[in-house]
Amino acid sequence: SVRVRSEGTDDSPHGLSFPLSERTLTDAKMPPCARDDLRSTAADKASLVYQPSAPGPLKKKISELTEDEISIDSTIYNIKDFKHPGGDIVKLFGGNNVTEQYKMIHASHSLKPEYFLSRMKAVGQVTDFEPEYSWGSEFEKEMKREIFKIVPPHKHFGTPGYFYRAAFYITFMTVVQGMWCYYGSSVTIAFFLGCAQALIGLNVQHDANHGAASKKYWVNELLGYGADMIGGSKYSWIEQHWTHHAYTNHNEKDGDALSAEPLMLFNDYPRGDPRRKWFHNFQGLYFLPLLSFYWLSSVFNPQLLDLKHAGTKHVMNWENSYIKGKIAISLGLRFLYICMNVISPFFRHDVGTAVYHIWIMSTVESLFLSGLFSLSHNFEGADRDPTIEARGKDGKPVDWFKAQVETSSTYGSFISSWITGGLNHQIEHHLFPRMSSSYYPIIAPKVREICEKHGVKYHWYPWIHQNIVATFTYMHRAGVGSHWEFKALHGSA
Repeated sequence: SVRVRSEGTDDSPHGLSFPLSERTLTDAKMPPCARDDLRSTAADKASLVYQPSAPGPLKKKISELTEDEISIDSTIYNIKDFKHPGGDIVKLFGGNNVTEQYKMIHASHSLKPEYFLSRMKAVGQVTDFEPEYSWGSEFEKEMKREIFKIVPPHKHFGTPGYFYRAAFYITFMTVVQGMWCYYGSSVTIAFFLGCAQALIGLNVQHDANHGAASKKYWVNELLGYGADMIGGSKYSWIEQHWTHHAYTNHNEKDGDALSAEPLMLFNDYPRGDPRRKWFHNFQGLYFLPLLSFYWLSSVFNPQLLDLKHAGTKHVMNWENSYIKGKIAISLGLRFLYICMNVISPFFRHDVGTAVYHIWIMSTVESLFLSGLFSLSHNFEGADRDPTIEARGKDGKPVDWFKAQVETSSTYGSFISSWITGGLNHQIEHHLFPRMSSSYYPIIAPKVREICEKHGVKYHWYPWIHQNIVATFTYMHRAGVGSHWEFKALHGSA
């Protein structure tokens, strides 16, 4: 029921007072947390009144979207003049269908989807949208309803504990980085610098580049550049990581799953698939050593020159002026990083010693980061092809929420969260990617309970070594194709 009141005011948590007559669409039964999430900045006040507008007559294919357009489901929205509460990062996705990205980041918007979408200008329809995922299942509704009771949407940002943790790791890296540059590198400093950079990647930039560190977008923008200070790129990372979240373990669209090919397979392709090579039979042995080159492949990756992530550009269109405008700052920060971390040791040591120290630092960072990331979705029992039903004869979309749970794992609890930035709770993180990592240990018991109620498989390892064993087992079996062996007793492959 829609109700209009003309007297009184409603004080928002952001210091603004809105006449209740302006809350035309706000349902009387709408949860307070949802109402709070509607109101973000003073600049948005004028747009808070829902004015239904049917999509314009424009008809085009997704590939024909301009950089000022995005599509959600089949509706095209023009974002050129859109005042996004989270900053202009939304323009990075211009020219794309962002159905999954929009719905996963704005979890609370499903409480009143027509309200939030009305804040953008609908201009037409795409003619070739074919969903692989479905939204709004009873599992999703109950999950959101119960989790929002624990962490209301307007309170899902970084806690004081998060900022204490971030400040500690930033200070730690600043000190070690200063010692590396001022006093010169050493084996000990190299080890700790590798750890420090990994901790920034896990604990600082990750939350920030998910928009989860603070409701103030400039804080997320600033902390997000932590990716550049550890040898990565804020914008390239968002391109890859948000695509990974949208299509986790998708056999064609998840850039993380494809990133190591052809040297190594994360995807479990059928036997006889041309992407399988003889050396994959041994990837269980070289899996970890290969991950140690992650730093090298990141720091000296030529894709920084155009900021079009190579592993996702077949899925997303990264050709827009917003991305082009970020190339200069990305190159400048990479030059600074190389000067501090790669060039400076050669001024203090001979070539062999300098290379040795850089190798230690890079190997520690690589294994710390990529080793932990690889545990999250590559383990025995993980759903490695969640959209197989959508590609079948019936073409039935799969429940996105269910797919996030069954493609991911969780291990440990609070201690692991402090080290990994909450990424040990991958299931919780994938269900609520814009929630601060500080909350994942808190909501995990309820998430497990709801999954059990709905028959959704929740992979939880009380100890990290159990997840490690499951990952090594999976990598070996995926390499040799043993999951595809004929099972005579079951009469299936």
